[in-house]
Amino acid sequence: MSLTDRIAGLMGQARTDLSELVAIRSVADPRQYPPEECLRAANWVVDHFAEVGFTGLTLHETSDGSRAVYGERRSTRPDAPTVLLYAHYDVQPPLDEEAWHTPPFELTESAGRWYGRGAADCKGNIVMHLTALRALGDDLPVNLKLIVEGSEEQGTGGLEDFVENHADLLRADAILVCDTGNAGVGMPAVTVTLRGLANVVVTVEALDGEVHSGMFGGPAPDALAALIQILSTLRDSAGNTTIAGLAADQTWTGATYPVERFRNDAGLLHGVGLLGDGAVADMVWARPAVTVLGIDCPPVVGSAAAIQPHARARINLRVPPGTDAGKALDALTAHLHAAAPWGVRVTVDKEAVGQPFEARTGGPAHRALAAAMQEAYGCEVINLGQGGSIPLCGVLAETYPDAEIILMGVEEPMALIHAPNESVDPGEIARLAHAEALFLQHYRGQVS
Repeated sequence: MSLTDRIAGLMGQARTDLSELVAIRSVADPRQYPPEECLRAANWVVDHFAEVGFTGLTLHETSDGSRAVYGERRSTRPDAPTVLLYAHYDVQPPLDEEAWHTPPFELTESAGRWYGRGAADCKGNIVMHLTALRALGDDLPVNLKLIVEGSEEQGTGGLEDFVENHADLLRADAILVCDTGNAGVGMPAVTVTLRGLANVVVTVEALDGEVHSGMFGGPAPDALAALIQILSTLRDSAGNTTIAGLAADQTWTGATYPVERFRNDAGLLHGVGLLGDGAVADMVWARPAVTVLGIDCPPVVGSAAAIQPHARARINLRVPPGTDAGKALDALTAHLHAAAPWGVRVTVDKEAVGQPFEARTGGPAHRALAAAMQEAYGCEVINLGQGGSIPLCGVLAETYPDAEIILMGVEEPMALIHAPNESVDPGEIARLAHAEALFLQHYRGQVS
């Protein structure tokens, strides 16, 4: 039986696997969900990878309190190279559950897609690994290591610290970081660059407490208005990110991102324009981008006629390759302080920092995977950038400078990761499982 037929026969099991995983509310934030949910997900990973021949499966507690699953599967061939498989079992919170068309923690099929939080990011990639390994059975000419973490979405750095402190444990010739995706359904891609990030919380204070807007409005400074004014300086009128000391004119030299495809992928409303003076690929893959993730202030319903004494915002800055994330953080912090009006007090607290990443391409692992993806998809693979951040990749590159790091996965624009109505195309799980199985079969031949 061919690999294609074997994987097709395994897709019922893949759906069962993903249904069980999606039902586990593994949001790695004890303020929102019980920590026991993440522990359940970690144990699920242990049990299912034991079924495909992994041994020594262990839960390692990391510095942020999350648990990473580690295990090995050894080849009988003495000259076999080692491949490290990565994914994460934690997920983003569902956000507005009323915006979901299906229950967020119940895998639901609709119009040929499987919906649920984590269906693509990143539980779909865990299932993809399992499906590839089930299809291969005992035919494994490489050594395998597995690391599945439990706090990637929180950005708290648990696995990054673990890698640095357990370098020999995770050492490999090739590392498949399965947490990105394709250009579109049926359009295979390998991600070769990632933007880094610098997240801060900015707090503005102006008064001891709330005061009547009629009695004091006018001369009394409004902290919320001050915050709005500060935030407005982070972009110019064209939508370019404008942080003092941070370059924002870089260009992308790889595959383009067509405007109409981007508009459809992003769900732009009719008549709404794109931001920035660069091409789409420049803006999402090569330049910094600032986003206001949230604001603490009174909601409209229940608000009073009062001047706000304090307000705060959570800000996310995406940092392009070639820019140091620490320096970008310093520039953002200085900019926020300098933009403060009326002498209001401004405090900027660092939340997370992650360096951008650029992969080395052209080695045996990249060649083997490109050939495997082309065979599985029937079309040529393209190299893409990724506007998102995976700080772990920088740590892996520093810790294992000789390893080839490959970013791939079942996500694609229609997956709506991090948003309500996240979903995965099951065909992407099947095709990428096929590609991974082919890669594991043929990588050894590329190395030798």
